[in-house]
Amino acid sequence: MLVGYARVSTQDQTPDLQLDALKGAGCEEIFVEKVTGTGQKFRPELESCRLMLRTGDTLVVWRLDRLGRSLKDLVGIIEDLEDRKVGFKSLTESIDTTSAGGKLIFHIFGALAEFEHSLIRERTIAGLSAARARGRKGGRKPKLSKSDVKKAAAMLCDPTVTKTEVAEHFGTTRMTLNESLKREGYPLNPAAVSPETLEV
Repeated sequence: MLVGYARVSTQDQTPDLQLDALKGAGCEEIFVEKVTGTGQKFRPELESCRLMLRTGDTLVVWRLDRLGRSLKDLVGIIEDLEDRKVGFKSLTESIDTTSAGGKLIFHIFGALAEFEHSLIRERTIAGLSAARARGRKGGRKPKLSKSDVKKAAAMLCDPTVTKTEVAEHFGTTRMTLNESLKREGYPLNPAAVSPETLEV
């Protein structure tokens, strides 16, 4: 059985072109996904489609990018299909994993995805090493600079000023303010901060 899957990524797009191609290829059942947000990872129609597929069936898409958002994502989905003995066809790229040539192309995709992953990992490690060599550590930049923390500590010397007010002044939270004070060596108790020791 040939099962089609179509996906459009915005409200303005229509799946007509994909549907015509999938019907022309002989798909008996077609699932249409309308994903409106780039951050939306869960695709209910794709999950329903995968649940329906049985051994010997073939999943058909109009183009590769309709199935996977990245090379790694695409390879993962097709590997899952192969494990379940389900074929895969992409009409635009003329890929058919039920044929010897199609299997070869898919294995090349798998090797490229692994290569891409290795490159990203190597670049990340190299970047962190270079940063450490320059005296920087990995992680996010502190929300409050040293100067901001010093000013915040001075403001907290006034017993009428609350931490919430100081945090709001710097556009951050009480938790971040406390972490910043601790990071720069200031006591968390405002009363313990001596104005004479601060050079604002």
